[in-house]
Amino acid sequence: MRPQSDDLALTNKLATSFFLGILFSLFPYDYPLLWTASTTSEANFQTLEAHLRFLHNSPPVIPRILHIVISVGLLGFFIKLYKPSESNMLFDGASLVLYMCGFVVYMANIVKGLRVVSGGKYDVKLVEGEVAVGARGVTGGEEKLLGRDDSLKVLAASNTILALVLVGVLVLQTGQWYAERKQTQEIEQIRKDKTAANKANGSTQRAASAKKKA
Repeated sequence: MRPQSDDLALTNKLATSFFLGILFSLFPYDYPLLWTASTTSEANFQTLEAHLRFLHNSPPVIPRILHIVISVGLLGFFIKLYKPSESNMLFDGASLVLYMCGFVVYMANIVKGLRVVSGGKYDVKLVEGEVAVGARGVTGGEEKLLGRDDSLKVLAASNTILALVLVGVLVLQTGQWYAERKQTQEIEQIRKDKTAANKANGSTQRAASAKKKA
């Protein structure tokens, strides 16, 4: 792998890990809504709602930094896919597809969900075709009213989906690093074996020449 590719791979991993860190910080709030068998208490909903409003109303520099990191990740993938090798097409192509899926989830579910929570305007009809993951009894294209509880569950489920997608990106990037590392080691080993074979042949030829002269 070229040094430039190493730098780009590191940039993509850092961007992905940055988003995973943000999602991990939301996990304590999402956990009572999705991952417990007991009924979610009103206090949990209020705590999550207050936290999401605080996030959405953060200073403009915060979302700008987030969007810059998103752009850096995308740019890194596009540069790596310029004149791609077979490895780039396989690993970086799949990583870019997952990254774009995560971006769609972020824009379609998370950003809209934050706006709804911040405005306190629940019970809004689902637009046909929008994803409503986590809302029980809601299917794609069906118009139903989502209350506060279901809206927060949809947002929490979207965070989980996004985290899984980003983990997939990291797995693919790590797999690419391992595959190219093994390939480099195999090429180096072949080169060493070839050099050793050439030296052995040279020694044999010199010995044969010495015998003829004798």
